[in-house]
Amino acid sequence: MLIRRERAVDTDAVAAVHRSAFAPHYATDGPAAADGPVEAPPEVELLARLRTDPGWIPTLSMVAVDRETVVGHVCVTRATVGPFPVLALGPIGVLPEGQRGGVGSALMHAALGAADALDEPLVGLLGSLEYYPRFGFQPGERLGVVPDRPEWASHFQIRPLSAYDSRIIGEFRYAGPFYEL
Repeated sequence: MLIRRERAVDTDAVAAVHRSAFAPHYATDGPAAADGPVEAPPEVELLARLRTDPGWIPTLSMVAVDRETVVGHVCVTRATVGPFPVLALGPIGVLPEGQRGGVGSALMHAALGAADALDEPLVGLLGSLEYYPRFGFQPGERLGVVPDRPEWASHFQIRPLSAYDSRIIGEFRYAGPFYEL
């Protein structure tokens, strides 16, 4: 498996990964597809909107490729905490047959390593309290960073990076498309 930067030709494959990862019955083939068009999970539309947003960072949109097939994807976009530029991770998706096989972990390590190499201070996300702490994520409130939507607080997490500055406190705000769906 290879982790590399997403290319323009990967857009459809990335959409298929997220369609399959977030709602297997939305897959583009098999019995569900035979029933006619099905609405895609919101992650597919979110990615389409993020790609046209000023918060999109092409160098931090990565795919996992196995034998020329895109099997996973992660993107990291610009976010803010008050006046401070920070990053937001997500969505991340892996084809169902590749889940629990290390693809997601490899994508996480690649994305966090790249963000760290770019001297970004921290990465925030909404996600599983069981999965993401293994990558150094912790509840945002521990570091004084809270989501701008109170209903997200229970699953909002922060990963400080090498350039982390403890003066970065306040409300975390995602790129605009996260609020449009």
